[in-house]
Amino acid sequence: MRLGNARDEVLEVDTLTDVPRPRVFEVETGGKTLKIETGRLARQAGGSVLVTYGNTVVLVTVTASKEPRGDLGFFPLTVDYEERQYALGKIPGNFFRREGRPTEKAILAARLTDRPIRPLFPEGFYHEVQVIVTVLSADHDHPFEIAGLIGASTALSISDIPFHGPVGACVVGRVDGELVINPTAEQMEASDLHLTVAGTRDAVTMVEAGANEVPESVILDAIMLGHQEIRKLVDFIEGVAQEVGKPKMEFTPIKPPEEIEELVRKMATDEIRRAVLNPDKLSREADLDALYSRIKEELLETYPEEEWAIDQCLEKVTKEEVRRLIIEESIRPDGRCPTDIRPITCEVGVLPRAHGAGLFTRGQTQVLTVATLGTVGDVQFLDSLEATEFKRYIHHYNFPPYSVGEVRRLRAPGRREIGHGALAERALEPMLPDEDDFPYTIRLVSEVLESNGSTSMASVCGSTLALMDAGVPIKEPVAGVAMGLIKEGDKVVVLTDIQGMEDFLGDMDFKVAGTRNGVNALQMDIKIGGVGRDILERALAQAREARLFILDKMLQTIPAPRESLSPYAPRIITLHIDPDKIRDVIGPGGKTIHKIIQETDAQIDIEDDGTIFIATTDEEKGQRAVEMIQELVRDVEVGEIYLGTVQRIMTFGAFVEILPGKEGLVHISELTEGRVPTVEDVLKVGDKILVKVTEIDDLGRINLSRKHALRERKNGEAEETRQLAGLDKSNGEPPQPQPAKAQKIKPRHRRPPQKRRRRK
Repeated sequence: MRLGNARDEVLEVDTLTDVPRPRVFEVETGGKTLKIETGRLARQAGGSVLVTYGNTVVLVTVTASKEPRGDLGFFPLTVDYEERQYALGKIPGNFFRREGRPTEKAILAARLTDRPIRPLFPEGFYHEVQVIVTVLSADHDHPFEIAGLIGASTALSISDIPFHGPVGACVVGRVDGELVINPTAEQMEASDLHLTVAGTRDAVTMVEAGANEVPESVILDAIMLGHQEIRKLVDFIEGVAQEVGKPKMEFTPIKPPEEIEELVRKMATDEIRRAVLNPDKLSREADLDALYSRIKEELLETYPEEEWAIDQCLEKVTKEEVRRLIIEESIRPDGRCPTDIRPITCEVGVLPRAHGAGLFTRGQTQVLTVATLGTVGDVQFLDSLEATEFKRYIHHYNFPPYSVGEVRRLRAPGRREIGHGALAERALEPMLPDEDDFPYTIRLVSEVLESNGSTSMASVCGSTLALMDAGVPIKEPVAGVAMGLIKEGDKVVVLTDIQGMEDFLGDMDFKVAGTRNGVNALQMDIKIGGVGRDILERALAQAREARLFILDKMLQTIPAPRESLSPYAPRIITLHIDPDKIRDVIGPGGKTIHKIIQETDAQIDIEDDGTIFIATTDEEKGQRAVEMIQELVRDVEVGEIYLGTVQRIMTFGAFVEILPGKEGLVHISELTEGRVPTVEDVLKVGDKILVKVTEIDDLGRINLSRKHALRERKNGEAEETRQLAGLDKSNGEPPQPQPAKAQKIKPRHRRPPQKRRRRK
């Protein structure tokens, strides 16, 4: 690690502006150099740093309001993550050609920055704080989310904003069984683990992970390896703060007067204890609301200006009682023991027209997930800084107000909804069948119908049920559970399947999803200073036991994916043709493919490698589309007999179309046995005749013979007569085509979506 000035060894000040001159600090992380520059950009912000990691460049600024917002009742921190398309040398693809609302990737990155720093602001500090992370240059080998998080921690540390940091962060992958810090994009392709960990010098404060059935022991080793790297980063940031940090602002912690807290304790403690032991969420909340209203009404007569303080004291006493009951008596608000799971029920097939549906209920948390299968052309195209250009699997999560008995306006999905949907998506994605085996776009929508904690993990369970109900051949079923923590001094209780009150009043929300074989997704948020290895190990072991129990309950309802798809789901037939013949299938101006679509009512997607996807709900029509395409790309072979259509008549013979777009000449001497005075004596335009290919010359011209075909086909003339009478609906004599074998498709993150030709 090197601390120093880019130009001089001591900090210099511009005497005209009284602004520090630029300083550059360097540290090695993940085997690569990370640079932090201060004093050059955004100098009017409370704190600003420019982070350079490889070719990734991120500007991070932090600013606090001058006056506190004491009426909020929560710390007003905002983290904004700004993606700029110029960071990848791109122009935005929307109508306005400028960045619009944040992408899902930006929202997830903002949450990733918010969660580890939020618990580290001092209690009673209610000044508004805004962190803005702007990606100026993006390099996929150097994660810009990590650069942004380290930048936010550094900017807060050198600013005048009180902050009990710093925090460090890194990504841990596993390549060929070896754990790697901040792996490159190529290494991530081969990795079965993508774990982001953040923390202070002493403890881990945040974990976010996607994995492919990775054992809990490996997950734990990865977290601890990441924490070793974090300690080095914390030392580095502290060194930067010592060099260029500003004095911290003076503030008076906002807290309720002691006399009000004493009165609330005396008036409410016993009644709160009785109320929180009500196992029903709604009646418990009603009892507490009635109690709070009565006490507030009494105290406001004496303290009319202290409503906020009374609310804070009531919440504090409730929190203390819930935690005391759990720590000292092992009694949770609904009467469960720490390791107990709420009653579970599972249902499938609850919607008649949906392709698949699963209803998962755990206590007073209920989620309905609906699965829809689409075609290759239904993938979601992405306009963000991600390396992936489109998504084949999409998971959406909705949290309507009625799920918690509230009334509020319905709005676009917020950060919480997007985060929960991404977590469930991460848990299920590794278990989906490969695209070449199951070439469908898959959309899952989780509707939270009732909420009392752990709705994201209920979404994972409901989604597994929906996929199996839809007949998607998933590799393994996935379940999830949320773990909680109550820690008072040396006393620690890890809670299984936390409910809403335990999440709100507890110290940890640790969501774990996976299969019987290992973990697929993790998300851990801490409200205290952090947790160590022993607590993490205990929580992972307890979560595994709970996950296996939940999986057993789910498999009692549907033990395996259904053998057939819903009759309302499209059937996709995959075939492969020579890429040079794509033009023959499309035809001039799309005329040929439009004709196929009109006749078969199928949706057709064509890849540049010659892979064709035919989607239809009518298998007969799908096979008809296959036959028509195979006829278009079929090569004419010498010696083969075809049933062709007369297109033009000349004095010397007739031109006959034997395959779509392929004509040959039947010379007048080859029409029939014996002499023919004129071609019109035998044929007219539109006649269907049997012909044999006798020659294809050097110029590609096809010579045909009707008389040779009739010699070989004893009933040839009768067959021609049936065709003219419209009694035979076949269009030719080739053998019945067999459905083409599915061909291997390029990986979904590499296939250039702009080259897909879609016709519908």
